[in-house]
Amino acid sequence: MAQDLREIFEKDRKSEKFAIKKGHESRFMSRLEQELPETPSEKGSSTFFRWQIAASLIVLVGLGIYFFAGDKDTDPVDNNFKNVNATETKRVISLGDLSPDLKKIESYYVTNINLQLSDLEFNADNKALVDGYMVQLAELDAEYNRLNTELNEIGPNDDTISALITNLQLRLQLLQKLKTKLNQLKSSKNGQKPSNIV
Repeated sequence: MAQDLREIFEKDRKSEKFAIKKGHESRFMSRLEQELPETPSEKGSSTFFRWQIAASLIVLVGLGIYFFAGDKDTDPVDNNFKNVNATETKRVISLGDLSPDLKKIESYYVTNINLQLSDLEFNADNKALVDGYMVQLAELDAEYNRLNTELNEIGPNDDTISALITNLQLRLQLLQKLKTKLNQLKSSKNGQKPSNIV
């Protein structure tokens, strides 16, 4: 009793012939043209084509303005600002940029140097002494800047790094000597004053 449905449908399809009535296709096309005089694909493609042309023109005009009008600088202040920014973007390497350990060393010495400078007491009595030490300190500072320039031009090497660290050490030692001399000078002046206390 079980029959395969596929076989049944295939027999029916072979036995019956389906034919379209004559003129059906022409009636269908005329009716289609009455309902839709222009096919949607033609209308859509022409609208899409117009949008493509408009977008292309906008892109071309924008690129033209960017390349041809963008190069002319009318404001000299802007031009100077651009030149300043161009030099500032050049990366300068310092001792602390090379490694975290060197950053700690540099930070330690710079902090102590600044602390020693802030603790100095200047007056008319010790001006000559302080000025002599400040000249030496300025020479060490100029040498440090020269070594930093060398570090940027040649690149990091052991000699330059150790010279930079030694320079920082010498500056700190120089300031400590100055502070010691100032304390000695102060205590010697205090010892020379007669005591009025009885």
